[in-house]
Amino acid sequence: MNPDPTGLAALHDIALPPAVPWWPPAPGWYLVLALLALAATVVTRRVIRRWQADAYRRAALGELASLHDAPAIAELLRRTAIAAAGRPAVAGLTGSAWTDWLAARGPEAMPQGVREMLTAGVYRRQLAGQQAGQLSRYAARWIRGHRPVSGDGRRPD
Repeated sequence: MNPDPTGLAALHDIALPPAVPWWPPAPGWYLVLALLALAATVVTRRVIRRWQADAYRRAALGELASLHDAPAIAELLRRTAIAAAGRPAVAGLTGSAWTDWLAARGPEAMPQGVREMLTAGVYRRQLAGQQAGQLSRYAARWIRGHRPVSGDGRRPD
């Protein structure tokens, strides 16, 4: 007697296929990883370039902390402007042309007192405490926030 092929006794468990392995990934994942590596490289290079480009700002702010007289602060502003815009654009500016140049590239309007200290005040060694503080605060804000000279953020040579 043959067993009934359609009977329940002839049923076996379902054979499951092996689990899909995680490695090696599908070819599309290699492309995704390559694009992520490229993006990380681009971002890292930009951050490093920005850090290097702002080195003069950090150095100027560090030096500004030790300066207390108008001539030294004015000299520091000029050196910072030369580092940002290049010697030909800045070195020949004096008086109101110099303060106008600073004001045009600064993050905020230049107070009249600062304008006067940068033109006539540089010939006086001693400033009143309030005047020196105002000039120092403006110089710090200008160094931190002045706009790049060219549209792409790089210094023209």
